[in-house]
Amino acid sequence: MPDAPLLEIAEIETSYGLSRVLFGVSLSVAPGEMVSLMGRNGMGKTTTVRSIMGLTRSSAGSIRFRGREIRDLPAYRIAQLGVGLVPEGRQVFPNLTARENLLATAANRSGSADPWTLEKVFALFPRLASRAGAMANLLSGGEQQMLAIGRALMTNPRLLILDEATEGLAPLVREEIWRCLELLRRTGQSILVIDKNVEALTRVADRHCIIERGRVVWEGTSQALAGAPDIQHRYLGI
Repeated sequence: MPDAPLLEIAEIETSYGLSRVLFGVSLSVAPGEMVSLMGRNGMGKTTTVRSIMGLTRSSAGSIRFRGREIRDLPAYRIAQLGVGLVPEGRQVFPNLTARENLLATAANRSGSADPWTLEKVFALFPRLASRAGAMANLLSGGEQQMLAIGRALMTNPRLLILDEATEGLAPLVREEIWRCLELLRRTGQSILVIDKNVEALTRVADRHCIIERGRVVWEGTSQALAGAPDIQHRYLGI
């Protein structure tokens, strides 16, 4: 890989109390790259995300962002460095309007010359523009997911992390989310995405990591994963 990794995770171990969940997980995301993290439920995907974001502290290993060790930093500092999270379950602010949700997080953390604005988010998700004044708890699940992505983009992150970006959404909305991610990738946004849709991920992502019982058991390109039905069946239940 010609570029130094934007995010580099090396041999992290993370536990909840006495229960170990991650056993030496390593992965990386280069600038402008989209990487997926896949695996069955309960295998450690969300714990990996929580470890990166400082929400659940790893007890061993290294998490480096732009060359800086961030494993021991609090979550708000990691966000300030330019890591944007679209959390599982969306977690929008229910008592704020869609517009207020977007403005609540606005910051140019990447120092972009052409940062994300309300207008740009509304152009990406026209449905949000028409619902800008609606309270977030009155939006549909798909609209809330678009809002959660827009809210993360309004921080102008160097790295965007999406945890279960299309879970529980209608097929047409899922396609709209994938279209959005493909567009973001083409514009050079670095992305780590957790999802179960192998067909969509092999279409839009550069590389893939599969996690099984807290360990990375396979890594490779979209072409390699698409051509490995045995790997898909063994680790993803396909």
